[in-house]
Amino acid sequence: MPYPTTNAAQELPAVNQILAACGQAPVTSLDQTNPDVAIAYDTLIETSREVQSEGWTFNKEAHYEFTPDVNNEIKIPNNVLQIDLSHNANNGNKQSVRREGKLYDKEEHTYEWTDGAVECDVVWLFDWVDLPRPIQDYITARAATKTSSRIVGDQGQYQMLQQSEAYMRAMALEYETQQGDYSFFGRPDGSEPYISFEPYKALMR
Repeated sequence: MPYPTTNAAQELPAVNQILAACGQAPVTSLDQTNPDVAIAYDTLIETSREVQSEGWTFNKEAHYEFTPDVNNEIKIPNNVLQIDLSHNANNGNKQSVRREGKLYDKEEHTYEWTDGAVECDVVWLFDWVDLPRPIQDYITARAATKTSSRIVGDQGQYQMLQQSEAYMRAMALEYETQQGDYSFFGRPDGSEPYISFEPYKALMR
């Protein structure tokens, strides 16, 4: 997967939303010499990473294979936020951590993986343009709350933005539940989720 890059044309509207929420005038470019713009933009990028680190349906991937290089080491891409060994027979009871930009085997105390491709569960960091709209809206609202505390400091404004942030998070969670196809019994990796009883099916008989 490619390393996330910035896309000013797509991020500019989000930055202007943040500035507007804080009572600031909109801008036509992400001019980093403007301190308010710089703070709003940096906060947007920071918040995007924080929110994506939670792990959502759109950026979590189970049983993703990483192939060791010629030195039998697995270098972790820069756009990986979280990585852990998948539960399977090949990984057994092994434990891994990220260390020095590589996957480290805590059981064998080594960076070398000699059994071929290794399956891992990954949380990816995506570029702004690849984020679902409900997630973008939540990130923008959260970033606006943080930016308000940094450049305005008005308690009333901060509380109103917190309410907007809470609403946008609820919308993001609604999107997550729809996309994840979750049920009371969860969703095991690699299998169809359990479909509970649906009353309308009885009426169709």
